[in-house]
Amino acid sequence: MKKFFLFWMIFLFVTVFSGFFLLAEIRKFEKENSQFFLTQTSIFFPQRQARPIILFFVGDIMLTRGVENMIKKYGQGDYKFPFLKIAEELREADILFGNLEGPISDKGRKVGSIYSFRNDPKVIEGLNFAGFDILSAANNHIFDYGREAMEDTFLRLKEAKIDVLGGGFNEKEACGPLIKEVGKTKIGFLAFTNLGSSFWSATENKSGICWLEKEKMKEKIKEAKEMADLVIVSFHYGEEYFLKPTDFQVSISKMAVDSGANLVIGHHPHVIQEIKEYKEGYITYSLGNFVFDQGFSEKTMKGLLLKVIVENVKIKEIIPIEIKINQFFQPEVVK
Repeated sequence: MKKFFLFWMIFLFVTVFSGFFLLAEIRKFEKENSQFFLTQTSIFFPQRQARPIILFFVGDIMLTRGVENMIKKYGQGDYKFPFLKIAEELREADILFGNLEGPISDKGRKVGSIYSFRNDPKVIEGLNFAGFDILSAANNHIFDYGREAMEDTFLRLKEAKIDVLGGGFNEKEACGPLIKEVGKTKIGFLAFTNLGSSFWSATENKSGICWLEKEKMKEKIKEAKEMADLVIVSFHYGEEYFLKPTDFQVSISKMAVDSGANLVIGHHPHVIQEIKEYKEGYITYSLGNFVFDQGFSEKTMKGLLLKVIVENVKIKEIIPIEIKINQFFQPEVVK
């Protein structure tokens, strides 16, 4: 019995001593070859990089008149029809922005010119299908059917979870800023127009659009800059069918960048205008048409899908992607 007990004591001692010795040797090896282990670990477990943020911007969207006729004649009344050729590309975006020409409503009465637009409420099905996150209402067509149709538009888009930019039930809503957060990056959006009539400018107690006034614009950009990492300003300005920006477009866009905007997005001319890098920002004077029925010229049947890549809370790159509008008034990426 004593021999048996002595045997187990010796066995236990040898086992424990061997374990300590082996552990010490392993730690010594790890220390001497630490760089090897770090290298191998980085191969199998690479450090995670933050995914770039993708922003897409498109120009003027009008879904009535000739576009609506195509939806009914060739799209069997499906309001996804205008976006069928481009929806797949648009889904890459974390945020998709466009300019909405005219109210979305079945209310109101025409108060504008012969070129007045009112989009059927069903168009929201198509806008959601395309993936729109933000639509600008700061333009000269949102009030074509009066305040009732304009306010109805704001309510319908809110219900569809699409943010309205540049228009609202009061000045604070209309002039923002609208702050969107993607990952850890906060992006501030603003929209202004000087087209139409200042009568439709939103006030503290009245619905409307954000009217472009220089000092107010500067203040709003400053406010957005304090709340966000990047500031993007949308302008509905310029002259229709002009291939070059007007002096006013150039001066107000540069003023926006001087005030702190990182990117200026322009629309209204219905044709593509130049893109310029200015100081620490970018200016896109006009993205042209996106969905429109202006088939009378080649230039009005083209537009740009502007891809903006954001990394480390900075604009890394902007990529203009040419689109064409086919005979059914559907935008397609030019391959």
